[in-house]
Amino acid sequence: MEIGPLLILAVALAGVVGLTLGLFGGGGSILMVPLLSYVAGMPGKEAIATSLLVVGSTSAASLIPHARKGHVRWAQGLVFATTSMLGAFGGGLLAESIPAQLLMLGFAVIMLASARGMIRGRKNPGGASLPVWLFAPAGLGIGAVTGLVGAGGGFLIVPALALLAGLSMAQAVGTSLLVITLNSAAALAGQLNSVALHWPLAMSLAVTAILGSLLGARLSHRIAEHRLRKGFGYFVLAMGVFVLSQEVPAPGGLAIALIAVFAGLLMLLCRKVPALHARCPLAMKSGA
Repeated sequence: MEIGPLLILAVALAGVVGLTLGLFGGGGSILMVPLLSYVAGMPGKEAIATSLLVVGSTSAASLIPHARKGHVRWAQGLVFATTSMLGAFGGGLLAESIPAQLLMLGFAVIMLASARGMIRGRKNPGGASLPVWLFAPAGLGIGAVTGLVGAGGGFLIVPALALLAGLSMAQAVGTSLLVITLNSAAALAGQLNSVALHWPLAMSLAVTAILGSLLGARLSHRIAEHRLRKGFGYFVLAMGVFVLSQEVPAPGGLAIALIAVFAGLLMLLCRKVPALHARCPLAMKSGA
């Protein structure tokens, strides 16, 4: 692979990927996979494997400042990670037999569902948390997604920990980084037999992303929890729409993008005009 302007741009933008990982505890792969596919022009499966390497190493680096702040729930994270690593390894092996476009479409649909949950918040913030025994199947399922689509899983892990397990957003972010680190390593191990990585490029991306993640970790401690949660939700929503619009054949992809822009403007109008808010078909009532 020749190092051209687009690859240099991709390395620079990897800093943004790291920033989102440090800030939100997830979302790095949501940016990294499209970045490698659409900017660097990397084949889909190579992009997924490279994403796992970059996201995993960046999450490990970002985990340190979050742990120093006491925002990592080690016991819950390790229980969750144990089963999700098994799912990630199995998903990585299974990915070889599934068309890349189908993987990306599934990736987009899961992102949209996850975004809605984070924007709405918990319906009953003071309610019961997820029973411990349910962490095993939840981790297994999220790990499988990690291996299949090259997603570190943060866009699913953070909502699971914050909405179901009842962790604060700060704890969900820190604990998610622990799980992502282990998930990414397991999924990458499952894919290395079938994918050849461009190691110099991958390491360049990782170094830039790690620098961004350290900045993101510092910023995350200064943002109100509800703003951090909603910001994560809208970020995932935007990226889900982007990936979906890229993978659906024209003119369907363009139609999806235009509908998303219209819906976003309508939601903004509903929020700014009190008289319209109660009747807005797109208004999403959020929890605490």
